Amino acid sequence: IGSMKAAVLIQRWYRRYMARLEMRRRYTWNIFQSIEYAGEQDQLQLSSFFTFMLDNFTQLNGNGPDLISQLLDPVVDPWLDRETCYNLIHVPESYTGPRLSFPLSVADTNALLSAFKDQQTLHARYVLQLLYETKKLLKQMPNIVHLSTSYYKEITICGDLHGRLDDLLLIFYKNGLPSAETLYVFNGDFVDRGKKSVEVVILLFAFLLLYPDYMHLNRGNHEDHIMNLRYGFTKEVMQKYKTHGREILQLFQDVFSLLPIATVIDGKILIVHGGISDQTDLDFLSSIERHKVKSALRFPRCSLEHLDISQSCRQTKRTRSTDSSRPSSSRSQNKNQRTSNTRQDSAASTSSSSSSSSSSSSLCSPRTPSCLSPHAFPSSPCMPYSVNVLQVPFLDSLSSVPLPSPSQHEQEWKQIVDILWSDPKIQDGCSPNTFRGGGCYFGPDVTQRLLLQHGLQLLIRSHECKQEGYEFCHSGKVITIFSASNYYEEGSNRGAYVKLGRELVPRFYQYQVSRTTRKLTLTQRVRAAEGSALRALKEKLFAHRSELMAGFQQYDQNNTGRVSVCEWALVLESVLRLDLPWRTLRPHLARLAPDGSLEYQSCFEDMGPGIPLPQVTPNLAETLFRYRTDIEIIFNIIDKDHSGLISIEEFRQTWRLFSAHLGVAIDDSAIDDLARSIDFNKDGSIDFTEFLEAFRVVHKLDSKDQQLHEKMDGEKRTG
Repeated sequence: IGSMKAAVLIQRWYRRYMARLEMRRRYTWNIFQSIEYAGEQDQLQLSSFFTFMLDNFTQLNGNGPDLISQLLDPVVDPWLDRETCYNLIHVPESYTGPRLSFPLSVADTNALLSAFKDQQTLHARYVLQLLYETKKLLKQMPNIVHLSTSYYKEITICGDLHGRLDDLLLIFYKNGLPSAETLYVFNGDFVDRGKKSVEVVILLFAFLLLYPDYMHLNRGNHEDHIMNLRYGFTKEVMQKYKTHGREILQLFQDVFSLLPIATVIDGKILIVHGGISDQTDLDFLSSIERHKVKSALRFPRCSLEHLDISQSCRQTKRTRSTDSSRPSSSRSQNKNQRTSNTRQDSAASTSSSSSSSSSSSSLCSPRTPSCLSPHAFPSSPCMPYSVNVLQVPFLDSLSSVPLPSPSQHEQEWKQIVDILWSDPKIQDGCSPNTFRGGGCYFGPDVTQRLLLQHGLQLLIRSHECKQEGYEFCHSGKVITIFSASNYYEEGSNRGAYVKLGRELVPRFYQYQVSRTTRKLTLTQRVRAAEGSALRALKEKLFAHRSELMAGFQQYDQNNTGRVSVCEWALVLESVLRLDLPWRTLRPHLARLAPDGSLEYQSCFEDMGPGIPLPQVTPNLAETLFRYRTDIEIIFNIIDKDHSGLISIEEFRQTWRLFSAHLGVAIDDSAIDDLARSIDFNKDGSIDFTEFLEAFRVVHKLDSKDQQLHEKMDGEKRTG
């Protein structure tokens, strides 16, 4: 009897321990995903501002659209129009990497595999030629590729790789190289985030050229030159190809826009990168000119010349809302429902609706920080097409203007955005994907309707990281497949691919690339991922310190430095809008007072600035912390040669664009003083990268988390 009781106690303790571990794993995952999607929203907001400025303003202090057009409408170098331009590039005798000959042979792809395993870089001459050949091939391909299992034994579908070369090599090792016996469909997002995006995409294009019937590539939302600016591919190309990097990037832009947008197997299985909407029409998608959509973030031109603004009502200057830091009193428990309701309220405030219009959307207005106006830029409309009034920002004000009816090009753009950006949801219906910022959330009814309409039985998509590498939803009618393991952190997730035979029954294969991870226990893996997620979350808190403090102080009228845990959680969610379990996370983020109240200053104790610059005021410093990536993107547009240096005048131009983007006034004299102070050698140039290093968040007490984990684990063992 005693041994039975002991066994029961041990079992009960183990179940509690595993439940707590699973809880930590889940909130870690939620932190990573929420911060990732918030970053995508920041990118959409920035690109929508660029688009609007380019379309509707002839100048921004004399320089704006000229700079912006370099990003959105780059002029193709006439040199690139000559098909044999790559022959003019000399390959020195000292180059020891692969020397490709076209048409490619198996020996060429084997040479690429060996070179990339040995950390070698393919010469720019061969990269340009490979991209030219890929471009010629893709021009001949349809928008939707149809495959049949009657010709192939099996078809392997892979999801996002995001520059993880080790994952791609492991897939080839486990499943075989592309060949007549091993047909592949890679479902987009080959580049960005990872450090080997160039190698990944070169291998995929090389096998596409070698075996065009056995290698198929769908476009993802990261096959987009504007996304590449934020998430690393542009920087990687320029670092690896300093001489011909710009030409290579221009060719990549063309090639990405020519990638097919969908694949259909046996007329029964649809494969797209993101998802669908209630307006997705496969017949219409088959007929569009996909290469015209160079970037899904580049809204079709809608110039003010075509809008009637003569009778528009000018609104007051955009300033901080008086209620901007006040916590909301209630929130929906479901984030999908929340975003849908928010968008419906917004639409209702600006227009009347047509009952025949769709509820889906393309690019959503980002979750606007509370320091900005609640009205988003017009070139990222998350509105249904029934909305007939547009709130137009004129840098310092808003005007209401009638929306024109969507053009053919706009309809084509919208269809592609929904395919590349959408995510499934549990609830029926189709609502704007305001949490991610683009596409829509589509429910089981939307999936069922599209499958029935086209005689399909299954939708396979990627676009979302899943802990096991794959996931079913919509009663098994939708499969998400994700092939980049350790996506957020070592041990955070497995990668997977799915194989289909003639019976069309999916079989999944999982893997995890990391010798280190395999040696760790489950607890150690969870702890490592949790620590990384909490550091990223603390940086978010630090970057929004003034807004959070204002919110806390509204509840702390007597300046005690304390609020209740409930009030603290409300402030965090109202400012950050990350939809996280703040009460569960509280022990990692803030300290309780002896009376059970929360000392809100403790949220920021563990963090500080990198290299303090005395010329930067606290308010400006916080702005720099928060929008560091946006500033870096604007800088990279100005820094044409990617030297890392810009002139003082270019530094001023960066700030003009940045202040216009934020809608906040930044004193020119303060910027001039700052520019002169960081021109360390007084040569008129500024090392912008070094300047931005001062605005990284430094974690003062990284060891504190480790001690807390050990303490909590010890409590669980004795509890």
